[in-house]
Amino acid sequence: MPTIASKANLSDEQLAQKVRANDKELYSEIIRRYEQKLAHYLRKFVSSPDELEDILQETFIKIYRNLNDFDADRKFSSWVYRIAHNEAVNYLKKFHRGNVSLEETEWEIVDDKPDALELANTILDKRALEKALTQLPEKYRAPIILYFFEQRTYEEIGEILRLPRNSVGTLIMRGKSAIKKYLNKSYERK
Repeated sequence: MPTIASKANLSDEQLAQKVRANDKELYSEIIRRYEQKLAHYLRKFVSSPDELEDILQETFIKIYRNLNDFDADRKFSSWVYRIAHNEAVNYLKKFHRGNVSLEETEWEIVDDKPDALELANTILDKRALEKALTQLPEKYRAPIILYFFEQRTYEEIGEILRLPRNSVGTLIMRGKSAIKKYLNKSYERK
């Protein structure tokens, strides 16, 4: 049985290889490495701790079952996040979680007010930013979360969401614009 130190020295890809080679006890190390990261990511999709736990559990089951399908030439973390993302989307579809779409909003930002994203960074407006995120259509929300909250590169986001790099940039730009629009409207109501 590998020691804690030797587990920690393995890359994610090496760890996946060892689990595939029937060292099943090492799977707990994959869970240890990704449980908090994925929970943080998935929390942007669902607010209920029970729903979060369900999606997280399904994600780890799917990772384990599909480990033999992982392409060792790719980044393991992107593969894991793609599975988590797909599980969240499937969960939301299954339970018909509709969001008010900001897709039809105009993309023009009113310039004579304080910048809405700056306002959202203040303590008073953190909830407004979280609410704006929940209102975003899925196609904008996932890239925004992966880029700003998970610090993923455009390439990694493209791999997770199976999108070209340029599309990722466009979706992030439009998502930011939709958030600004939503926050500006929220600011006007105050």
